[in-house]
Amino acid sequence: MMSESHAAPPLAGQYLLQQGHATLSSMNKLWAKAALTPDGWKHAVAITIDANGRIAHVQANQPAVGNHFSVLLPAPTNLHSHAFQQAMAGLTETRGPGGANNFWGWRRLMYRFLEHLTPEDIEAITAYAQMKMLEAGFSSVVEFHYLHHDKGGTAYENPAEMSSRIAAAAAVSGIGLTLVPALYQQGGCGGAPLAPTQYRFACTRDQFAALLDAAGKAVRLLDGDASTGVAVHSLRAVSPEALAWAERLRPDAPFHMHLAEQPLEVHEVESALDARPVSWVLDNFAVDRRWCLVHCTQMDERETRALASTGAVAGLCPITENNLGDGIFSGVQFIRLGGQYGIGSDSNVQISLVEELRALEYSQRLRDRTRAALAIGYPSVGRTLFEGACRGGALAAGRPGGSIAKGAWADLLELDGDSISLQGLSGDAILDAWIFAGSNRLVRNVWCAGRHLVRGGRHIRRTAITRTVRPVLKRLRGL
Repeated sequence: MMSESHAAPPLAGQYLLQQGHATLSSMNKLWAKAALTPDGWKHAVAITIDANGRIAHVQANQPAVGNHFSVLLPAPTNLHSHAFQQAMAGLTETRGPGGANNFWGWRRLMYRFLEHLTPEDIEAITAYAQMKMLEAGFSSVVEFHYLHHDKGGTAYENPAEMSSRIAAAAAVSGIGLTLVPALYQQGGCGGAPLAPTQYRFACTRDQFAALLDAAGKAVRLLDGDASTGVAVHSLRAVSPEALAWAERLRPDAPFHMHLAEQPLEVHEVESALDARPVSWVLDNFAVDRRWCLVHCTQMDERETRALASTGAVAGLCPITENNLGDGIFSGVQFIRLGGQYGIGSDSNVQISLVEELRALEYSQRLRDRTRAALAIGYPSVGRTLFEGACRGGALAAGRPGGSIAKGAWADLLELDGDSISLQGLSGDAILDAWIFAGSNRLVRNVWCAGRHLVRGGRHIRRTAITRTVRPVLKRLRGL
């Protein structure tokens, strides 16, 4: 497939999906002055990428060969995204009447916004969000997808029309994709009816099973590093019986759900199920490493201990959780207990790997009035945060990445070692400076399964992707 040129026509993701992922043109030999490996920082590192996008060899103290880079890191997975919400970024920051100044007011505005989204809109917005993720240093994304139908809940001829558009966007952006369609059946605990603004989400069991199969077919048209999982939206959106049914649909695939995000949610679940959300899930399911429970900002100490012991991933989205006023995750206790966590961009109000990590650490500092709160296992906060995000993201995506090691996907990012922000630094000090004093601008190159997608800080299809999304955003933001 040809790479982008300024004369290229507007992107047609549905066509590109038939052709496979975005431009490969990966370099099969890389050499870095320094690289962070599972054995720590190594110098003069030669990396060989095989024809399938896997790392074939990693060797330190090697002569400079191939293509030379400065600081190479494993590129983590963004473990939780609702890509369409990128189009709303910045539009809900005004004071509203009545109860509009909290999460539930934001949600009502979001529901009204999505009533206007078409499949073509979803594809354009998603490709744009994925491009920004790659430029921020993420190599792959778990797309938690619940917008399934047309206006009023009318089914599309292809039950996975919207899921197919997300896969088509990934064909354009080249990002590694784990698509997790979400089951959504009720408007609240106890079988509360759906509001009209939720009809586009709703599926019967038969509809959802067909949707999941069709979504899998769409994702299989991408390169071999793309996959599917299963999600239920939340305990409010499905019955206990439906949750148990969905969890069994793909027993070897990642399983995701929102959990314990807001106090009102906790109260509703307690009233309906006679237990707090995290406690109820852990008491009723064999939660393990394939589960990703997103947010969990409303856990007590017992729940924090219990969740950490399961090996499940806590999907943390600090920028969104700050933006929506969700609460603060029990990060210090959870990580000290060996809990797995990863980072997601959720509402995509801002897409920045370093700012997500920074926000997670700062939330702990503000709550506990301390510093270096998450420097657990290393003296460096940055090392703890970054390696945790790499491990947890790989688990949540079911993706053998997040590590510069033989056999892993070649998911890599290069930091600009010539930047004044990193001058004179080495080892973990590089991570600390990038996360706490740097920005997306320090990300120079990004590879996903060997596909060299960001070069010199710019996505290879930035011109065409932004050209395609610009009229979509203009129309939607003018409503």
